[in-house]
Amino acid sequence: MTDVERSTLLGGRWLGDNFGIDPCCGFPVTSTVGSRRESRHHGFESYEVYPESMRPVETPAGHLQFHLRYEPTNLELLARVFEASGPDFVRVWIEREPTGQYARRAAFLYEFLTGLELETETAVGGNYVSALNDKLVVTANQNQAINIKKWHVRDNMPGTRYFCPSIRKSRPLELAAGFDIAARYTRLQEDFGDDMLARAAVWLTNRESKASFAIEGEADQTDKISLFSHVLATRTGKGAIPLLGPALIELQKDIIGSKTFISSFGPRKSPVFVGENTIRGEVVHYVAPPPEDLKNMLDGLAVFLEKTQGQSPILRAAVASFGFVYIHPLADGNGRTHRYLINDILCRDNAIPDGVIIPVSVAIMDDKTSRRHYDAILERVSIPLMRVARPHVSFASENKTYPDGIQSNLVFTGDEATRPAWRYPDLAPHVDYLGHVIKLTMNEHMQEEADYLRRHHRARGLIKAVLDMPDKDADRIIRSLQSNNFIVGKGLRKEFSGPEVIRQVTDEEWESFVEGVRSAFQTD
Repeated sequence: MTDVERSTLLGGRWLGDNFGIDPCCGFPVTSTVGSRRESRHHGFESYEVYPESMRPVETPAGHLQFHLRYEPTNLELLARVFEASGPDFVRVWIEREPTGQYARRAAFLYEFLTGLELETETAVGGNYVSALNDKLVVTANQNQAINIKKWHVRDNMPGTRYFCPSIRKSRPLELAAGFDIAARYTRLQEDFGDDMLARAAVWLTNRESKASFAIEGEADQTDKISLFSHVLATRTGKGAIPLLGPALIELQKDIIGSKTFISSFGPRKSPVFVGENTIRGEVVHYVAPPPEDLKNMLDGLAVFLEKTQGQSPILRAAVASFGFVYIHPLADGNGRTHRYLINDILCRDNAIPDGVIIPVSVAIMDDKTSRRHYDAILERVSIPLMRVARPHVSFASENKTYPDGIQSNLVFTGDEATRPAWRYPDLAPHVDYLGHVIKLTMNEHMQEEADYLRRHHRARGLIKAVLDMPDKDADRIIRSLQSNNFIVGKGLRKEFSGPEVIRQVTDEEWESFVEGVRSAFQTD
């Protein structure tokens, strides 16, 4: 960046440049000085140009005030700024402007993000003002805000200092988070009826389980797939939210089953990274928070769900599920729990009826492009975080055994450098991604599944109208005819024509079966 370009920076970008900070979450908004007011938007990034008359005083306080007034509050950036600056400029500011709303908000945020007390003898006054601007970022519900007397600030942070996602409001976010799942499901009910959708729910639960394992590269794990399918069918939306204590332990046990290498369930007691083994050694794609941080971070995620009740179910499901996978609190089962939480939160928020599963994993694995989109959304956090973390990653020559039975030779010394990124992730793109996946799933996969089952049910009825038989035999005929281009194969004839068969199927009946199945599955 040239000196001329630096001279035009405002707000958060000025703070980052002045303190030498490049936050992992980036700068969702870049503000600069120009000849006239302009706004340009590209996805989840905005470029704002302000006239010279709006340039603040060239001090940290001046540009922090600009940031708090005009830009979505970037919590990771401010955490790093306060770490670099210390308390002095905020203390001087509040003592100079004890009733100023931006000085008071800055003082509150300093204490929230650092966990340190900002000492001043100045008597603070003025009307209470919200810590975050709810027009610019997702905040706690108004009835969840707490008045902080010390600064005359309403604490409307949507989490705790240990985990509080930064989610900038925008048109793309509004469209994604606003997708009406309940209304779309009602239209499916009108098209197919409750009974057919109930049948589809069973099939979709199995498909979700299989696809979830395919994402993890374990598509042939039949026993595990059955376990996860059972968990989806019996636990979703029931009991305590499985983020803390016994609820998380029980969910992990149910998902993993008894065949496991870990010796204790619940939050891990060992370091963990996401990566792969290659002929050149370990490749690290993501380093997760240390064991000592996990309880506080999960508490923060639970607080988010408590403080945002009634807000968009898609937004809440995205934060719960992706927040969980970035915290990565389990020694095993993080990916499945991450995807389980999507349906769990949607069910708790009454976006979907009890017993219904939206097979998001099916949409994720639909084709190579869909899978790349899923990987790309995870990489929005993992790649920039690893730029900070990678210099602190090494591997010891021998494994160490941790209290949860995990053996690892990972050595990571970058907790302090990485904590702001772990604690304050930008999850706005994740909300957008999940909204699109759910919309695709309901408009295509659930629609197709229900339509297939309706046609299958019709074909079964037409076969049994010709010759009464058990459902499993009719289903066998349907599957064979569909896979064989509606031709009766020799194997199929033999199955229903051998000496052990009580009633031989005639040629005329086979022709009727073929006609019935073809008519049921032909395009309307």
